[in-house]
Amino acid sequence: MLQKTTAPGTEAVPTEAVPHPEEVSNDEFRAALSRLAAGVVLVTAYDPDDGPNGADAGMTATAFMSVSLDPPLVVVSLRTGSRMDDLLDEQPMWAASMLSEKQVQIAGRFSMKGRISDRLLFEDISYRRGEVSGAPLIDGALTVLECRTEQRIVTGDHTLVVGRVLTASVPGGTGDAGPLTYFRGKYRQLGKS
Repeated sequence: MLQKTTAPGTEAVPTEAVPHPEEVSNDEFRAALSRLAAGVVLVTAYDPDDGPNGADAGMTATAFMSVSLDPPLVVVSLRTGSRMDDLLDEQPMWAASMLSEKQVQIAGRFSMKGRISDRLLFEDISYRRGEVSGAPLIDGALTVLECRTEQRIVTGDHTLVVGRVLTASVPGGTGDAGPLTYFRGKYRQLGKS
């Protein structure tokens, strides 16, 4: 029993210790964090060493956020040893396209397990090449950023890649589209269940 300290002249009131689990199970962790809504971002990079003409790579990410205004920095969490993690370990230039609610198909395409090659994934997607990064910037995205890796932090089974934002633009033509979000294991539109 822990003793709660009280004012002089009064009795100490016993309280029970709250047990702290040594570890949370993967299922418990997933269930708890699935209740945190996240924006959906397509992280892209150009790999100059993939084939004779190089190739584009892409990955859907929901663990993405801004971390600093001065200098402008963002961070994305990548599974350690994934294609994108390996590429960004060698290639410091990359981009992030914040997907709109109309781009569910793009998010799903770049997040599926056992997916086909990146060349085929980009085949019928409209994009322009970033002038600074050389990475694909997805047309119809709410915002596109070009970044240069400033720091890599390996933690647990993921690598946090901190990127300095080199260009930021809010393309026109998205109309009144809202952001694509990820909540309770599904892609969703803001304000819709």
